[in-house]
Amino acid sequence: MSTLPRVISAVGSGAFTPASEAHLARELASHADLLATVDAFDTEEARAALATADVLVTGWRTPRIDAAVLEAAPNLKWILHIAGSVKEQFTPEVWERGIEVSSAVDANAVPVAEFTLASILMANKRVVQIAREYRERRELIDQAELGVVGSYGRRVGVVGASRIGRRVVELLRPFDLEVVLYDPTLSEEDIAALGARAMALEELCATSDVVTVHAPSLPSTRGLISAELIEAMPAGSALINTSRGDVIDQDALTARVLRGDLYALLDVTVPWALPAGHPLYDHPHAFLTPHIAGVTTLLLDPARPE
Repeated sequence: MSTLPRVISAVGSGAFTPASEAHLARELASHADLLATVDAFDTEEARAALATADVLVTGWRTPRIDAAVLEAAPNLKWILHIAGSVKEQFTPEVWERGIEVSSAVDANAVPVAEFTLASILMANKRVVQIAREYRERRELIDQAELGVVGSYGRRVGVVGASRIGRRVVELLRPFDLEVVLYDPTLSEEDIAALGARAMALEELCATSDVVTVHAPSLPSTRGLISAELIEAMPAGSALINTSRGDVIDQDALTARVLRGDLYALLDVTVPWALPAGHPLYDHPHAFLTPHIAGVTTLLLDPARPE
C-alpha cells in the first residue's frame, strides 16, 4: 500500500498551456499518488477522488471550495494554492476545518510589481498614447507637442501596502520621483519605514500624477476608488489597476477616460473581459491587458534551456 499523499489537481484546464499542465501532472505524480485531475467537483471521478484525498492542488480556475466540497473530502488535510489570493475561492469552512493552506502569493507579487513598475514608467512617458499617434501619423512628432513626458519629479500614489504594493514602493526607490502611500492599517511611521510618505486617499488621488491600486477585493474596499476620487484626479494623470476590477468605480473611470483628460492602464476589469463593444478597447487613453500581470514564463512554458 502506498504511503505517498493522495492528491487531486484542480487548477482547472486552460489555466496554463498544455505543456505546463503536463509538467504539473508529472511533478505531482513523481511526489504523490495523483488520484485525478479535475475541472469540477460534482463529477463521479471528482467525488471518488475527494473521498480519499489528502491534498488538493488549486489555482486560478479552481471551483469554489465550500462546505459541500469539504464534506465530500473527509481526509483532506492540505490545500496547495499555486496562485495568489485565496479570498475569492475558499469559504470560511476551510479554516474552520483546520486545513493547512499554502499559497504562491509571495511569488506572484514579484511579476505583478514588475508589471506595475513598467506601467508607471510607461504612463509618465505616455508611451501608449504617443505610439498610437506615431502609428497613425507615420512621421516624427515634434517633442514640443508632447509637453511634460517622463518620471522626474512626478508623484506616484500607491493605494494599499499589500505584498505587491510594498514591492512596488521598493522598486520605485531608484527613481527621482515622490512616492506616497495610503493604507489605513499602517501608521505614518510604518509607511515611512517602507520608503513612502503617508497620505490620505483623497489627497493622494487629487495630487498624484499616477495612482496605482493594490487593495484587495473585500466588502469594505469595493468601489474604494470612487467616482468622486476619480473626478478629483488631475488632468493628464493616470490610474493603474492590477488588483481587482471592483475596487474601482469602473463606470466613473470610463466616463473620465472618454472625456480625454485621464489615462487608464487596467490589467483587471469587471467582468474579467469587458464586452466586445466596450469603449475602453479603442480609446487612445486606455491600455487594457487580460489579467497577465502575475503570469510568468515558468507558468506558460516549464521548459528550461540547458
